[in-house]
Amino acid sequence: MDEVKLLIEQLEEAKDLPLPRYMSHEAAGIDLYAAVEKNNPLCIKVREYALVPTGIKIALPPGYEAQIRPRSGLALKHGISVLNTPGTVDADYRGEIKVLLINLGKEDFFIYRGDRIAQMVINALPSVKIYKTKKLPPSDRGEGGFGHTGIN
Repeated sequence: MDEVKLLIEQLEEAKDLPLPRYMSHEAAGIDLYAAVEKNNPLCIKVREYALVPTGIKIALPPGYEAQIRPRSGLALKHGISVLNTPGTVDADYRGEIKVLLINLGKEDFFIYRGDRIAQMVINALPSVKIYKTKKLPPSDRGEGGFGHTGIN
């Protein structure tokens, strides 16, 4: 597989944090770290959400996106998820990556500086040309919507 070059700029206030990284050789997601204030953990109350800074900016090559996804351990153990999952970072965005976390758990959740809060997956995107048509071609499924296939 071809290597994709991901440029990461670490903000001055996050220089003490590790750079995002894969936690295993074949991991799909790059772990992101919380850049909340030192000695001031961020509390996300039950059924509330918060925008958590990571202290990094990225530059993706054209034709790529970064998806921000929940960490399965946080979801299982604490009910913490990414509210707009997957969050999309476009190749031309140059601002700080921030993660919109929601607490769907049963108790308040504290985020400390350097906690791994989400994962970032890099995906190639096809170039899509949009064509207007008066009628779509038929398919076996047709217009069947939610639950139409009968799969639980």
